[in-house]
Amino acid sequence: MTLTDKERKILYSIRVASENDPTKPEFPPNNPKFPATPTYKINVPGFSNVWLKDESHNPTGTHKDRMAWEMVVTYRDILLAKKDDRIKQKLPQLSIITSGAAGIAIQNMLNKYLLPPLKCLVDLNLRKEVVESLESLGCELHFTDLSRKPFTWKEILELTNNPNGIDVTSSEGLDPDLVFYDWMSYEIINHSPDFCFIPFGSGHLYKNILNINKKEVSSTVHDARFSGEVKTLKNCNFIGATVNDPSSKADKLFAHHRPFAIFDEQWLKCYKLRGFCGPDSNVYLLREKFLDEAVDLANELNIVCEPSGIAGLGMLLQMRDKIPNHKKILIVNTGKAKMNSH
Repeated sequence: MTLTDKERKILYSIRVASENDPTKPEFPPNNPKFPATPTYKINVPGFSNVWLKDESHNPTGTHKDRMAWEMVVTYRDILLAKKDDRIKQKLPQLSIITSGAAGIAIQNMLNKYLLPPLKCLVDLNLRKEVVESLESLGCELHFTDLSRKPFTWKEILELTNNPNGIDVTSSEGLDPDLVFYDWMSYEIINHSPDFCFIPFGSGHLYKNILNINKKEVSSTVHDARFSGEVKTLKNCNFIGATVNDPSSKADKLFAHHRPFAIFDEQWLKCYKLRGFCGPDSNVYLLREKFLDEAVDLANELNIVCEPSGIAGLGMLLQMRDKIPNHKKILIVNTGKAKMNSH
């Protein structure tokens, strides 16, 4: 057993009640519950059955808290391997490209478990309040021009002075499309909507939801967390909302380069052809005027969000003429990062 006293303390402080038992949820760590955030009906003019999955109720205000918890679980796995003498090195630091929310969520969680600080690669033009928020939480910031080129995981580690670390931005080794948002995906598909609108930034959330949906509609043996209707979910249209304009208010959905974006039209085409989701499932470009309309409506409804987080509502408004008004519609609000949330 090669753990230091500090590492032993950290290991025993990380409690994962279960990987998939709905009666023993793992998130949020200080008050685990399933579902972890509420879903409630909202009034959208022209539609009679619209629901909002509201991730603003998470500890730092966005769905990124769920991914942040998975980083803590990753450290637990590393400590267990170290305890069994399978690895020798000290705990690696994590690096990530972030525009704020992910950095805030992860560092907040690392602080709670006394884990090594996060190394953030951020754009030179990142807003001052976001920079201050990240720094005040204890992130190590490294600045670069993110529009210049796509960065490989090696370059991200180099630019953050983290040669022996792990790059969260790209790492398939962390199973981002399966575990970052698996509990959240069940919380969504258990409502069995006809249409599900999802903000699309890195794409991890969109792909997680579709992967979990595929798993449940293509099998007779269901995960304990699943309580949806297979027939409805086979026909559910999963609509991703993204932007390609650098000046869009949905700044978290815009990326100059998406080297690790996992949206692949072939992948989605296969899912549709094999009947794992509805025929209109796709990622669409959101027009700014509908985003503005969504932000106004969200304000009226007292929904805590930023433009990127409520992009799904904007996409519903953009497509309103094509969607029957009685269908069950679920909109995912990914929330709004709380600045200085520690």
